[in-house]
Amino acid sequence: MNTKQKLKALRALMQKNGVQGYIVLSTDPHSSEYVPDCWQRRRWLSGFTGSAGDVVVTTREAALWTDSRYFLQAAKQLEGSGISLMKQGEPATPSMTAFLASKLRKGSRIGVDPAIMTHTQYMTLRASLGERGLKLVSVKKNLVDTLWTEQPPIPLDKIHVHPVKFAGEKYQAKLKKLRAAMNDTGAKAHVITMLDAIAWLFNIRGTDVAYNPVAIAYAIVTDKRATLYTAPEKVTPKLRRTFGKHVQLKPYEDFQKGLKQLAGGRGKVWVDGATVNQLTVDTLGAKTKLLKKDSPITLMKACKNPVEIEGTRAAHIRDGVAMVNFLSWLERNVEKGTVTEISASDKLEAFRAEQDLFRGLSFDTISAYAGHGAIIHYSSTPRTNVRLKPEGIYLIDSGGQYLDGTTDITRTICLGNPSAEQKDRFTRVLKGHIALAMARFPKGTTGAQLDSFARRPLWDAGLDYGHGTGHGVGSYLNVHEGPHSVSPKRALTVQLRVGMIFSNEPGYYKAGRYGFRTENMVAVVEDKPASRRGRTFYCLKQLTFVPVDAKLIEIKLLSDMEIAWINAYHAAVRKRLLPLLDRKAAAWLRKATRPIK
Repeated sequence: MNTKQKLKALRALMQKNGVQGYIVLSTDPHSSEYVPDCWQRRRWLSGFTGSAGDVVVTTREAALWTDSRYFLQAAKQLEGSGISLMKQGEPATPSMTAFLASKLRKGSRIGVDPAIMTHTQYMTLRASLGERGLKLVSVKKNLVDTLWTEQPPIPLDKIHVHPVKFAGEKYQAKLKKLRAAMNDTGAKAHVITMLDAIAWLFNIRGTDVAYNPVAIAYAIVTDKRATLYTAPEKVTPKLRRTFGKHVQLKPYEDFQKGLKQLAGGRGKVWVDGATVNQLTVDTLGAKTKLLKKDSPITLMKACKNPVEIEGTRAAHIRDGVAMVNFLSWLERNVEKGTVTEISASDKLEAFRAEQDLFRGLSFDTISAYAGHGAIIHYSSTPRTNVRLKPEGIYLIDSGGQYLDGTTDITRTICLGNPSAEQKDRFTRVLKGHIALAMARFPKGTTGAQLDSFARRPLWDAGLDYGHGTGHGVGSYLNVHEGPHSVSPKRALTVQLRVGMIFSNEPGYYKAGRYGFRTENMVAVVEDKPASRRGRTFYCLKQLTFVPVDAKLIEIKLLSDMEIAWINAYHAAVRKRLLPLLDRKAAAWLRKATRPIK
């Protein structure tokens, strides 16, 4: 079926189930950003392949909401589908609730699968719809699943034990810290549904989700017992030995039974309303005393221990070797006319695969030439793949998963002679990157407060970018990790803490022409010299070591301090990478990191 035929079939099912509207979310029962193929319902229905976007279908119309990263991509992929694009954040874009209210009569019922909508989302949406005379109802059998006859099964790949030499802490110690946090709140049990939280807590990893080394599972931790719910086929003898008497292993399908055993008990059950799905809350029932609060695991996981910090640093050095090998190869081969977006992406992956402890990519590489670079989360396909020419701008945003860390880096490369406008825009992005990299800030500062550091050079010219400046990154885990963020819209009250790792990636995009983004990973550390005055200050430690393209820099726009920062950064790149490179790559790096002034 094409998209229009799928929508027609879905509307027939909606009528059978007595709903006039139906919401198809992009997530899964675990609130995952990157979703296993078996739960890619929104992608199957709409044809839109971006990682963020939700579809609303009414009896006559359908619309998809997504953010600015995907405006251009969604517009192309939804063309002729019968689904309208709703650009989140644009003044003229109605909310999902307002759209439904404008299309349906009062009293209409809006269906949703409670297993894939968080409790917080569900309650907020129910109240909002109620104010407009609409009713939100749970449809427990997902309607898309009924239509999707070739839906893949849940993966059954084996779960791997993540060694303490990389994790830096035994899972028993993590369980002890979690139980201490539970005891402080009076909670007798904590229900955990987020896959990366489960992976971190139990020191396990998997291959169930592309790019994210997690395994599909649920967990319940009480003051006396810890239970991991996962498919028995995924459990290895080594995992059983590792867990011993400390962790019970039960089938994934038994999670609902575990919830019912907690239901109505005397003690409080801790659930993270922002991540636990509504079905879980419904199963626990109205008689269960719920503590609705952010899971303590989120912050524990975000503040990396010294072993994780050192592992991430080491992973970035090896990743830097792969990147320099790639950039050196790119310079030598573009003029031959044989390099395309896809072949370049494949070559970089091959260079990464040569590095120790490599376990795959951390996300789908954004290999974007010319106008494709303006599509912030562009993914080249055989249909869109183009050849790189010795002219124009090429953007490569990529990352690797290593046993000791997760990487994410973006570099923008000039393949010819840049225009004055291109040098101006690139340099303003670089100035913003440097401003954030050099930031010194007091304890208690949030990422939202730092965000404007990176935007000001663009603001000075009446320019901006539509995405956040930085996101948290896991330790051989998800490349996007909370709770912290550097953004004007997200994590507004989350304070930055020692051990947090996040990206520094301002950008600028000109639709149809080019895109600029410079991205490094940084770690929050204490700024001891500044802290001597009686107040604790933090600064950011560079983890990424790959040169930026000096060809695109307009030196007249830089201050002496910014020039010094670039030269010092490039000197640090040379020091760390030169001993690890072959002759050709080393020669390229020496040239690429020469002082700019």
